[in-house]
Amino acid sequence: MIGLQDRTPTRSPGVSRLPNTLLRRGGLVLALSLAAAAPCRAEEGNIFSNLFKYGGTTVPPSQPETLDPPYCPPVEVVEGAAASRTLAGDTVRTQYALARLARECTRRQDGSITVKVGAEVNVLLGPAGAPGRFDVPVTFQIRYNGKVVSSRAERVSVTVGPGEAQGFATVVADDLQVPAAMTAEYDIAVGVGAGKGAGKAAAKPRRRKPAVAAAPAGGGDAAQ
Repeated sequence: MIGLQDRTPTRSPGVSRLPNTLLRRGGLVLALSLAAAAPCRAEEGNIFSNLFKYGGTTVPPSQPETLDPPYCPPVEVVEGAAASRTLAGDTVRTQYALARLARECTRRQDGSITVKVGAEVNVLLGPAGAPGRFDVPVTFQIRYNGKVVSSRAERVSVTVGPGEAQGFATVVADDLQVPAAMTAEYDIAVGVGAGKGAGKAAAKPRRRKPAVAAAPAGGGDAAQ
């Protein structure tokens, strides 16, 4: 009968027990090693947190505050300058007239407003008229309390082809300036030709509490 062998591990002759002090030191070294291997906690404002937050290693510059929508009144026609005629004796040769009008208003950081105005011009041949190319003057104005604050004169070329009675063309005036002190109540006016009352705006009641115009892309209509 084979007896059970003693399985108690035996210490090799050449190996001696390590002193307790070395064991304690070894444990300390192991603990420090584990601590060094542990992941570091991200700190606010460091490279990695900026990378996750902003997509880069640095904090991007602060963005300007969103500006309030600008007041953008409808375009008015200068009194006496909605249309202009050229005559051949007592017979009408051509008539220039305003058609569709549009505007777009943008508020700037300094509180002022820039206005873009578009006007469609129609040239109609009269009994004495003939097809051709016509150069039409158009005036754009910004007014405040009935006085002209900013004015721009443009010319648009309108072609009436053979066999046609009329033609259309569009002209746009950019960057008409409205000072910051006048942005709550101002007028936009357009006139064509050299009308008799080209310097006066059409009479109308004054606005007491102008409402902000609900409009896309900065306010107003897109100039056409």
